[in-house]
Amino acid sequence: MPNQVPECTDAPAVPPAAEWFLPRDSLQALIECLQEDGYTVIGPVVDQEAITYQVISSVDDLPRGWTEEQSAGRYRLVRRDDEALFGYTVGPHSWKAFLFPPQVTVARADRSSDGRWEMTTPEETVPRHAFLGVRACELAAIAVQDRVFLEGPWVDPVYQARRREVFIVAVHCTQAASTCFCTSMGTGPECRTGFDLALTELEDGFVIQGGSDAGHEILERLDVAVAAPSQSAAAGSARRQAERQIRRHLDTNGLRDLLLNSLDDSQWDAVAGRCLSCTNCTMVCPTCFCSTVTDVPDLSGDHVKRERSWDSCFNVDFSRMSGGVIRNDVRSRYRQWLTHKLASWHDQFGQSGCVGCGRCITWCPPGIDLTEEVAAIRSHQEPIP
Repeated sequence: MPNQVPECTDAPAVPPAAEWFLPRDSLQALIECLQEDGYTVIGPVVDQEAITYQVISSVDDLPRGWTEEQSAGRYRLVRRDDEALFGYTVGPHSWKAFLFPPQVTVARADRSSDGRWEMTTPEETVPRHAFLGVRACELAAIAVQDRVFLEGPWVDPVYQARRREVFIVAVHCTQAASTCFCTSMGTGPECRTGFDLALTELEDGFVIQGGSDAGHEILERLDVAVAAPSQSAAAGSARRQAERQIRRHLDTNGLRDLLLNSLDDSQWDAVAGRCLSCTNCTMVCPTCFCSTVTDVPDLSGDHVKRERSWDSCFNVDFSRMSGGVIRNDVRSRYRQWLTHKLASWHDQFGQSGCVGCGRCITWCPPGIDLTEEVAAIRSHQEPIP
């Protein structure tokens, strides 16, 4: 007889400021509650030997018993010695793809029979997404993009519409990769804000916290009990374990001025000799938002789509203007990326553009590590006495 899966039910009201315990076999009920509310659940899955974010319908889709080994320029899936569902860190995908799509049609032009052109803005059916498994650094990345797309003088309507329809189930990290440096950026590994629900995985279930009214409404429909002191203590210990494992460090003291005053440093030449200008770092980055707009006609020439697609400051044509390409060598393009991410981003948005997730280090083919590049520049400007 198949296992009985607890149903999403109406339960007594859940007080807002407590930790609760969700039995391991009740996680499916959480997924079903979200589906009943019209959400398409996006979560981690194993695909092409990496952990990626895709549509899931069941806990059986999750990467049970898998984790990763990550280092500069290296990513490998390996088996764990337990059946943890969230026993990994982060892979090549980020939630950016669901909020700021890699490609979207932003306008259309159609020529009528009298030869006139009519411009329209497509009406997109906005998906309702529930993100399952969002890490602390990723919550910080979403907050960064909220600042970019929602809080400035120009609001991006595509991002705004998608962001409004998102429910976030965060998962506290209980282990760290060698490429993580979220502690340097003040973004993790513990989830503190920006979620509707947050889970800490234990062997027999999840300590769960509500972070919004919507999250507490879901809690009221789940078979949860007040977390026992031993369960809360175990969850806290698991979260602290991840923090202790983080060894990589980025010194952010005076970093903006350091980089902007070091534009002629010899380190830019050194890194240019290794950088392939392949754009990997910007594609996997959860905060990079560079894009380009292209008009794409059909074969008749009577209908044209204006498409916005992800772009990268590492592409040669990205800086092309009427006078030609401004950043026409790898040195200038890498310098533009790093100084924008860690320095001039502060001038634009009042915060760093880096959340310390380490993806740019892992997925760089030659293994360039921005923390080492910054340390080298700092050593040139601030010699050790």
